[in-house]
Amino acid sequence: MTRYLLSRFAQAITTIIGISIIVFVLARLSGDPASLLIPPDATPADRIALSQALGLDRPLLAQYWLFLKGAVTFDFGTSFRFGQPAIEVYLERLPRTAQLGFFAALLAATGGVLIGVYGAVRAGSLVDKAANVLAMIGQAAPSFAIAIFMIAIFAVNLRWLPTSGMGQWQSFIMPSIALAWFSLASLTRMTRSSMLDVFHAEYIRLARLKGLPEHVIVWKHAFRNAVLPIMTMFSLQLVFFVSGSVIVENIFAWPGIGQLSIQAIESRDYPLVQTIVFISSSGIVLLNLAVDILYGLIDPRIRR
Repeated sequence: MTRYLLSRFAQAITTIIGISIIVFVLARLSGDPASLLIPPDATPADRIALSQALGLDRPLLAQYWLFLKGAVTFDFGTSFRFGQPAIEVYLERLPRTAQLGFFAALLAATGGVLIGVYGAVRAGSLVDKAANVLAMIGQAAPSFAIAIFMIAIFAVNLRWLPTSGMGQWQSFIMPSIALAWFSLASLTRMTRSSMLDVFHAEYIRLARLKGLPEHVIVWKHAFRNAVLPIMTMFSLQLVFFVSGSVIVENIFAWPGIGQLSIQAIESRDYPLVQTIVFISSSGIVLLNLAVDILYGLIDPRIRR
């Protein structure tokens, strides 16, 4: 187990360092932020002075070293746009995105597992066929199309829900569904498939011959053995709750990290872009590390 943990930790640290390089390079490929911050009538001397004040006149390696050194202590510099530490701007918006991501993940996991298990238990029924069609539509239709579709029906025509913004509990409904849509469909298909595979196992037939209640067979014996690929799928889908929030938050004017990302990229706010991408990506890496460790604890064969 120790070798397994050390291997996973080494992979995680290597990945985070790779992310830091990619984030740093991509941020600088977006253009010179001084050209957006400086007034139109400024002189070349003013432009040079602004670049020096922002630290952009230093060699790229020196800038990267400062970024990497600051990342260790969560000091990502001062946001060009907001004029305050980038980490503070990030942390102000994080709870709003975390709330939306939590409800979307809860909806996707609960809905996907329950529908998938029901579809496997009632395989071939009308409800199972309807769930399969819904799951295929969910994987084919992009989240932004679902979001616009819901706004047109439930907000504009029926006036049941607010079109945008973060307010009462009703404002969570459409953004959560739009963000969870794809993951719910994927988990439904994966759960159904995994459960059907397990249902054909000998120990399930033996459990039925013993006369065990069906709910015990389904949840205690079948689901427990089918849960590993479902967990794998869900851990991969967690990435989507971060990347997908950029589109969904902008459609619903949700004041979270996704909307902040677009603002930071548009203003070429290097410190803020680096903060958002580095912390979000590192969080996903650490989350996957936790899932890998959990796998190792559940199934000892993975540790070999």
